[in-house]
Amino acid sequence: MTVALSPPTAGSALDPLATLREYRSLAPWGLRDLTALAAGILDASGVVPVSAVARSRPTERTIRFYVARGLVSPPEGRGTAATYGYRHLLQVLAVKLRQMEGATLDVIVREMAGVTGDAIERRAAAALGTRLPPPTALELERVRGGGRGRVGRALEAWLAPPPAATSAEPSSCRRIPVAAGVELLVDERHPALRRPEAVAALVAALRVSLEGLLRPE
Repeated sequence: MTVALSPPTAGSALDPLATLREYRSLAPWGLRDLTALAAGILDASGVVPVSAVARSRPTERTIRFYVARGLVSPPEGRGTAATYGYRHLLQVLAVKLRQMEGATLDVIVREMAGVTGDAIERRAAAALGTRLPPPTALELERVRGGGRGRVGRALEAWLAPPPAATSAEPSSCRRIPVAAGVELLVDERHPALRRPEAVAALVAALRVSLEGLLRPE
């Protein structure tokens, strides 16, 4: 039995922390791109504020205010040349998620004082959960004109399917043993293989599915 892997979907995330880390390779961003990316992640994750006052979508003005309050680290550079990295994305997500849980800015300032980047990353991943979409499934970037700047260009590259094989460039696939009589066939250029833990995660998921199919009713 050979299983051909189809393109990843928004619901295929196996580990929220690993999924969140996929966004690290898309940095750095300008303020507009950072705002769009954070808003897209929150929207796609389906996080609902407990209070109608807490808006789920950050704005450029919001992020500037966070920087002024010390909730988000200052960007690299100034003005239109200012850039933001993965840590900035984590900070924006962490602040918005706590606001949506009902925490005030004063409380969040105290909570985030001295908190490491690893801790912020774990908190954000835990709050977003398995609904967190990988970059390839972010609906905001699937809409024409939705992505701009480096975010748009990077995600377009991620979303592009592996190029069709030609006589000069034959397709190369990786054969991954799953169980007796079962192997997984994955195009070497498939985005799923960019994650270090991809092979083990895919094998584990397929074994669970196979066990379910073979289990007596």
